Amino acid sequence: MKKCCTIIISLFLLGSFIICKANAILLPMDEAQKNHLKAYGIAFNTLQRGGYLDWLLNYRGGSFLIPYEQYVHSECIVRGISFEIISDAVVNSILKEVESPAVNMNDVRLEKSPRIAVYSPKGDYLKDETDAVILVLDYAEIPYTIIYDEEVLNNRLAQFDWLHLHHEDFTGQAGRHLRSDSQLEADLLKITASKLGYAKITEMKLDVAKKIKAFCAGGGYLFAMCSGAETFDIALAADGVDITDSMFDGDGADPDAQSKLDFNKTLAFENFTMEPGTSRRFSDINTGWGDYWQRSNDFFSLFQFSAKWDIIPSLLTQNHEHSIREFIGQTTAFSKYVVKPSVLVLAENRKLNNVRYIYGELGRGHWTYYSGHDPEGNPGQWREPADLNQHPNSPGYRLILNNVLFPSAKKKKQKT
Repeated sequence: MKKCCTIIISLFLLGSFIICKANAILLPMDEAQKNHLKAYGIAFNTLQRGGYLDWLLNYRGGSFLIPYEQYVHSECIVRGISFEIISDAVVNSILKEVESPAVNMNDVRLEKSPRIAVYSPKGDYLKDETDAVILVLDYAEIPYTIIYDEEVLNNRLAQFDWLHLHHEDFTGQAGRHLRSDSQLEADLLKITASKLGYAKITEMKLDVAKKIKAFCAGGGYLFAMCSGAETFDIALAADGVDITDSMFDGDGADPDAQSKLDFNKTLAFENFTMEPGTSRRFSDINTGWGDYWQRSNDFFSLFQFSAKWDIIPSLLTQNHEHSIREFIGQTTAFSKYVVKPSVLVLAENRKLNNVRYIYGELGRGHWTYYSGHDPEGNPGQWREPADLNQHPNSPGYRLILNNVLFPSAKKKKQKT
């Protein structure tokens, strides 16, 4: 019995010695990681508690290096995240490899957690459970605040650093014909518009879009998906022009609306053509209909960037896979023919001539557009959100979380 107790005490002391000698926790983000999505949650939580970490671009899929804490150690175990406890000597060896000019890697310090807002009608009346960003933020345990039109118009955006737009319709047509709750949403929007002194929903949505654009230009980070990206640019281009058919607002659209669009006011797209109100599409920005209702066997590809020189696009494209299965949405893919030359394309499907993921700068801020609705969703089944417990390693969802951490990066883009 005495011998057994001695062995137990020795093992305990050995374990304590190993912990004391540990200097960092490495969260590998390659195929060795059991739960990529929750790893982002640990990274965010570290920042939220006042800590810091290093994002090792292109090192084992974009791994996270966190100073050792017993709390982080325990949370990784509880959340089912793969991790490695490493010594100072190993840390130095990794950093030396990452910083070598011979490899396409870099070390980016993350220091502050962004204040996150999600623009969504989710509430007591509209149960929007299919927003991919809400799904992954909840799954990764990253906190956020839901805001909508009234909050934006009352200047609440000043309280946040990062804003997400999903399958929203800034043209005032309540999602056209694909949202099952379109009529209820339209009725609620009419009430809100009237309350705020607007004669039409379109007028209110235009002012909301302008507020969001100003938020971005002032240094905010805007991340838009699906129709939220497409209709945001359409609304900005149509400033002062009636583009909404009578079926949506009671009067007809300006017959010369197309020729009156001002593409200088948009973020990403130019020279696009609007579709009539009877169409499922808002414009020819969107190229992803037809057989996209079927499960696609196609993939779109992430571009590779210089991690040492093109830091921002490298951050936004960190992944353990560089080919991602196509997924649909009300705006499934962007036509490459209407993307402005100043916009940086991050991912495309060359076979289908589709652009899926783009980035740009506006004033002191940054924006990213990501087409499609749910990276792991089922085609045509809008009311059935993906169960991320079944997709903990989703490369499509990783792109969303790259954007969530992006504002925390200390280093800024260098000019090549």
